[in-house]
Amino acid sequence: MKWKKEQVVILCGGEGTRLREETEFKPKALVEVGGRPILWHLMRIYYKWGYRRFVLCLGYKGEQIKDYFLNYQWHDQDFTLEVKSGKKELHARKDAIEDWEITFVETGAKTQTGGRLFRAKDYVEGERFLFNYCDGLSDIDLDALVAHHANTKKCATLTGFHPRSRYGEVAVDSKGIVTHFQEKPMMSSLTSGGFFVMNRGVFDYLDADCILETGPMDRMSKDRELALYQHDGFWFSMDTYKEALTLNELWAKGIAPWKVW
Repeated sequence: MKWKKEQVVILCGGEGTRLREETEFKPKALVEVGGRPILWHLMRIYYKWGYRRFVLCLGYKGEQIKDYFLNYQWHDQDFTLEVKSGKKELHARKDAIEDWEITFVETGAKTQTGGRLFRAKDYVEGERFLFNYCDGLSDIDLDALVAHHANTKKCATLTGFHPRSRYGEVAVDSKGIVTHFQEKPMMSSLTSGGFFVMNRGVFDYLDADCILETGPMDRMSKDRELALYQHDGFWFSMDTYKEALTLNELWAKGIAPWKVW
């Protein structure tokens, strides 16, 4: 595969308070889906599209994310350990381990989203980079997203997704008889679900304490420097324990649309 030069910046520092059943003891990025951290699934999506260079913005329990990747080779591969000397020999094909380059950036335990990105500025190379939250998975075409961003010539492009309703949809006739019922359908409206492409100029809108989704994005939109790419396929954000269970159920059933690798 021909690797792309752009880096992927991922926010991994939030506490995940609505997922407290899991995040009391681990960062949200390490909550597992099918036995692997959700962060791993997200990175595999980017890897499939040719992106291998990642910048992880750490915060709450960030040391666990460092430990996970520092010991990554030994998690699932066979190896021999000489206990006395500490010598280890890995028994794995080279293609069995992802060729990732990861920069870990400590951005503060309580830092807001825009502040985390701002504090990673010195590690972001080049004019363009991809940016995302750690908790959303999709079957998005990243080549199409980047091409759309390039065509708009704007400072940033966000991806709009159709969220799934939390409730069933019911239609009735004039007599109150149900004529249609659909369990948790896709909504017609769009929501911002991450999967950004940004130019370096975005840092001019940020500071060390800002919330990306309020001031900076609002100013970009007023300056007409924020574009939208609409994705009509699968997208799912893991914000609650119930949503974590849903992702695990999809994986267990072999119907995980985000598994594009």
